[in-house]
Amino acid sequence: MKEIVEVRGLQKKFGKFQALSDVTFTVRAGEVVGFIGPNGAGKSTTIRILLGIIKRDMGNAVIFGKDVWNESLEIHKRISYVPGDVSLWGNLTGGEIIDLFIKLHGNGNKQKRDYLIKRFELDPKKKAKGYSKGNRQKVGLIAALSVESDLYIFDEPTSGLDPLMEQVFQEEVENIKAAGKAILLSSHILSEVERLADKVVIIRQGEIVETGTLDELRHLTRSTVTILTEGNVAEMTTVKGIFDFEQKGNQATFSADNQYLKDILMKASELGVKKFESAPPTLEDLFMRHYEG
Repeated sequence: MKEIVEVRGLQKKFGKFQALSDVTFTVRAGEVVGFIGPNGAGKSTTIRILLGIIKRDMGNAVIFGKDVWNESLEIHKRISYVPGDVSLWGNLTGGEIIDLFIKLHGNGNKQKRDYLIKRFELDPKKKAKGYSKGNRQKVGLIAALSVESDLYIFDEPTSGLDPLMEQVFQEEVENIKAAGKAILLSSHILSEVERLADKVVIIRQGEIVETGTLDELRHLTRSTVTILTEGNVAEMTTVKGIFDFEQKGNQATFSADNQYLKDILMKASELGVKKFESAPPTLEDLFMRHYEG
């Protein structure tokens, strides 16, 4: 797959505050990259650099092979961007604003616009000053998804949306991914990232602390196992790699290092296993590994 976004050794300071120390990642065509981290970790600063809004101090950042600062106008012709808090012109209607955004981009699809307005259940005739945060967000999403772009950058895109509209957004992201487009998705909703992302980039205090597919990262944390046996389930504690063992009758729940799952299964079979459930670590588990405490 072709690399659409290439970020290498990105650094940015605001006065004495080091916002970004060494940020490196890529986004390829047909790939959704989940960019996650709490407020202040450096997500929005990275995105603003990619958009050519602020200038990096050190490192390289290119989109479509073009420098994000020196060639930002050319880059913007081929990208769609939705921030986490969409600001609108209060005296224009939602429909007028969507049409303006589409016209500014120059590569819009009116049929797609009408389809998305219906899907997101937006009243396009209402003035923007009367919109809730969720409806303002819908205007930004509809405008971004109504134009033909090669890269979509979403920074907390579903902020303010109800769960039904979050579902609509996720389905539309899957559609543009299937069309071979590149997507950088920054979100606090880890279940959303887990569903959509092919690759996850975790940022902490301006540094990338993990990057890879979910399957590649899951070895970093333990699976949760629930087991019911005919024999004394407490004997499971003799197996290496078991932690946080909790027993109720002959059923137990515990965390297990994945490398020892085979030994755990063999011991369970000796005890006459009646139920064995193993759940891989979630994205939330991976995330909390770097932020607990």
